[in-house]
Order: sequence, then C-alpha cells, then structure tokens
Amino acid sequence: MTSNYALKVENISKIYKIYDKPSDRLKEALIPFGKKFYTDFHALNGISFKVSKGESLGILGKNGSGKSTLLKIITGVLTQTTGTIQVNGRISALLELGAGFNPEYTGIENIYLNGTIMGFSKEAMDAKIKDILDFADIGDFIYQPVKMYSSGMFARLAFAVAINVDPDILIVDEALSVGDMRFQQKCYRKIEEFKDTKTVIMVTHDISAITKYCDRAIWINEGNLMGDGSPIEIAKKYQAFMIDSAISKNDSKSSLGFEKDDNIDAINPSLDVMGDRSVEIVGISMFDELSSTKLDLVAPDQRIKISIKVKSNQNITDPIVGLSVKDRLGTTLFQTNSFVLNQPMDDLHDNEMAIYSFSFYFPSLNHGMYTISPAIASGTQGNHTQHCWIHDAIVFHVIQKQIFELEGCLVMNNIDFSRNL
Repeated sequence: MTSNYALKVENISKIYKIYDKPSDRLKEALIPFGKKFYTDFHALNGISFKVSKGESLGILGKNGSGKSTLLKIITGVLTQTTGTIQVNGRISALLELGAGFNPEYTGIENIYLNGTIMGFSKEAMDAKIKDILDFADIGDFIYQPVKMYSSGMFARLAFAVAINVDPDILIVDEALSVGDMRFQQKCYRKIEEFKDTKTVIMVTHDISAITKYCDRAIWINEGNLMGDGSPIEIAKKYQAFMIDSAISKNDSKSSLGFEKDDNIDAINPSLDVMGDRSVEIVGISMFDELSSTKLDLVAPDQRIKISIKVKSNQNITDPIVGLSVKDRLGTTLFQTNSFVLNQPMDDLHDNEMAIYSFSFYFPSLNHGMYTISPAIASGTQGNHTQHCWIHDAIVFHVIQKQIFELEGCLVMNNIDFSRNL
C-alpha cells in the first residue's frame, strides 16, 4: 500500500443471511444444496475510500446505515463479503461499550488484557498505567469487576486505554455520547491533540463535532457511499436529506398552489399535523436574513428568517400565525406569533390562488440541534381556534465555530414579524 495512506478501503460489501425463523437454519444445514431458506441483507454495497496519514475523517449516516459494520470490518471484528482493507499502522478502536473487556475482570485486569491484545508486554503497560488511570478518573472502581460499571465508567476506561496504547489510527464510534459533558470535552481535547500526529476516524450524529474536528467527511446511507468531501458540504447534504429538503419544488403548479420556482419547500406529508385544517400550512423554509440563501446548517452568529406559507380553505377572521423553537430534548426555548407581536393580520379568504406568506426573523442559537413547529389559528391569544400545527416541520443544526465574539449574545425578544402577500 502507498505509504501516504493510513487506510485504504476498496469495494467493501457485507451481506448477511436473514432467516424468518430459527428452524430455517437447521433445514439449510440438513439440505445444503436444496431450497434457499434465507434472504440476503446488504449492509454495505461496494464502499471505497482512502484516509491519509494524519487525516481526521468523520462518518455520517442515520441509524442502520452501515457505519458500525464498516468500522468493525476495518478493525477486524467482522469479515467482509467482498473487497479488501489495507491498514498501515496500529489501530485502537472504541466500537461499543465493553467491547474487548472481560466483564468478570477488574478494570486493572482489563487494562493489562487490552495491552496484551495490542502486543504490549506487562512492563510496557506498567509504564502506561498511571496515565490511563489519571485520564479515566474512576477512583477505586478500577479495582472492581467491570460488570459493575455504569456506561459512563465504561466509556472513561475504554477511551483512556485506547489513547494510551500508542495507536497510529484512533477509531471512535459514538462511544463518547454516554459520558458526562466534562468528560466529553476532555476526550475532544485529546482528539484535537491526536490530529497533529495520528489518524482519527470518528462516527457521531453530532454534526458540530464533525465540522469542528474533522478534515474530511463521508456520508453512508443504507450501505451506500452517498458523499465524500469537506465536512461542511457533506453535513449540508446529509442534513438536507434527513429533513427531506434536497428536492426542489419546480412543478408549474402543484396541488397546493405553489407557483413555479417558489423557494419555500412544501411540507413533508409524513409530519404530524394537528388542527381542523380550515387553514393549512403548506410550506416552510429557513433562510439567511441578509443573503436569502436557504439554510440547512446555521452559524452561531447568523440571523435567520423562517418563511411560512399557508392556504385558506375557508374565510378566516382574526388569523394568528406563529412558531415555537425547541431543543433536541423537546424543551420549548421560545414561542412567538403575530398576536403577541402586535402585528394584526387581514382576514384570509377561501380562494384557490390565495397563498399567503409570512416571515419571522430572529438571531441564531448556541450550537446544537433544534426544531421549528409552525402554527396558524384564529381569534385571540387567550381564546383561539387551532387550524394547523405541524410538529418539528424543520430540523436544523447550529454548528460550532472556531472563534466566537464576546458580544455575540442571544437576545430572545428581538424578533421581528413581516407579512408579504
């Protein structure tokens, strides 16, 4: 293999045999050349990529896309069905909690066990033991069987061992998600140090971590390689795919009345909708306020515009349009609407061509994942009829920037409202 590459993956596929019931396995064993009792499941389909020495690679993909299967093949835990893997250097991997640990052994015993597996002598591990214990920081639990550990303790010990066995390639597969925030920050600082001299492969659903710590990213979906490039560009494509906004609505006129080249995306019909549908929210999109560019990812200091389109199926007096913003746990961060902003709206009319557009402007948020739920009602704030409420119509990430301004604080009540017919 070319010495410039730490890892070379060529046309890797993994096919599993799926049986409807356990007895089918026995039937197949008894009739080896008879009827086929299984169906093929293609976990990976011809994946190919290279990772240079000293490069940090992020891998994105929804659950079940084949990310963990790929990493297990790279580390030798699984064998591929087709293709070749070439590795130049020692691999240390955190594939899943407890992997490589004997649950009956104490933490100390498992440290030496992992060192032996990696090819280190007892004397070599003796020299490393203090650094491992200091990083893991689990106190006297290190002398207890690891079957008594919490998931956080597993993660601490596993990461401490992985980074202290002098790997050339460090692989991390979602293992840090169970740790507390301080430990996660400690691990990411260590990954930052590793980037100078080691190769890092990271699998995580945290897009901010991918864009901050990785030089390159790949996107895998249902076993297929969908993209390979800069973390920002791959994250945008992945985010657009996950929120179903990658397809442009260019029909001359759809059933919802969108005009050609309308820049507001139609509502995904699979979303949860509440209300009597006297008025329907038929489109919603997020834009940069200054450039009007449609957004999938948002910077912490970026002001954004949320545009909502509605269609009235009845004549509606005293309409109210609004939205709520929630974090990834579903906690409502803030809500606003035309009534509380003292922006009275004209009545809506039952007219096929009467498509109304409304926009809210507000500063961005701290890095993380958020959802936006739009709604339209009629009446007053205290006494109104809900016509249409769409849960989590937009899902978006605010990515972490390397440099923040001291004055870049969030003013939650600085929200403007405008309406265009």
